[in-house]
Parts: sequence; structure tokens; C-alpha cells
Amino acid sequence: MEAEAAKLIGAGLAVVGLGGVGAGIGSIFSSMIQAGARNPSAVPSLTTFMWIGFALVEAVALYALLIALLLLFVF
Repeated sequence: MEAEAAKLIGAGLAVVGLGGVGAGIGSIFSSMIQAGARNPSAVPSLTTFMWIGFALVEAVALYALLIALLLLFVF
């Protein structure tokens, strides 16, 4: 296998995790909407935890993108 083909395959495999990131973000926000519908007075205290969870899940997407870009342009 040529090195260029291996780089492209590796970069493609590195971003496979983005499907899980999309599902995770959807799960976070759907849970927040359900919690807000059940108990509207708790929304201000839950919002902080929602954004922390969103940031942590989104960090996984940024790491996957970083690895893909490293594979494409550095190696």
C-alpha cells in the first residue's frame, strides 16, 4: 500500500468517532429538554451541567479532527 493511501485511510478512520459525538450531543440536549419540561424551576441549575457535558463531548470531536489533520498534513 502506498503511503498516501494509508494516510487517507487513517484520516478517515480517525473521524469515525464523530458519529458518536453527534449522538452524544443529541442525547445531552434531549435530556435537558425533557428535564426542563418535567421541572422548569430546575432549568437554571441544570444549564451549567449541560454546557459542561456539551464541551466535553465536543472536545472529542476536536481531538478526532486534530488527529485526522495530523495524519493528512504532518506524516
